[in-house]
Amino acid sequence: MRWAMIFSGCIFGGMLEPPDASPASLGQRIAGGRAVLGWTQAELAERVAISRVALANLESGRSVPSERTVVLLAGMFDVEPHDLVRGTIYPPQKSDRLPLVAARHTEIDLEMSLLERDLMWLARLESPDLTRRVVAEWRSRLDELGDRVLDPRCRGQLDEARQRVARLGRIAP
Repeated sequence: MRWAMIFSGCIFGGMLEPPDASPASLGQRIAGGRAVLGWTQAELAERVAISRVALANLESGRSVPSERTVVLLAGMFDVEPHDLVRGTIYPPQKSDRLPLVAARHTEIDLEMSLLERDLMWLARLESPDLTRRVVAEWRSRLDELGDRVLDPRCRGQLDEARQRVARLGRIAP
């Protein structure tokens, strides 16, 4: 069964097992989620603030992740922490301390929502002067965000946003 996974506003077809699937090791789920995202161990480890060796040990089952790491991984894979560990041998005493939800929204999600809002607002206005100012501001914001975004899929999302802003800039006289 495939799960839809979202990270930083980018949609992927995930291959983590659903919570009711046959038991799998948590390490296999972590490795599968990482593979779906197309990240190396080093890339995922950096995003959850652990070493690449620590992530390799988690994936191989040589170690058990902390509650903090489970929550961060769940956020990366767009699942709830309990869903990530359900059906595995993750210790019940640790599972009991997991929060019910994990944060999933990132700066790019926020900026894309704000851009969409501004574009809808500008579509209702007939002010070329204001449109030029907003377009200039968004060009600058998207360039700054582009300097910080590492994920190739999200870079594509930024490129699409830049094209939308550029089209709007050409329309404004």
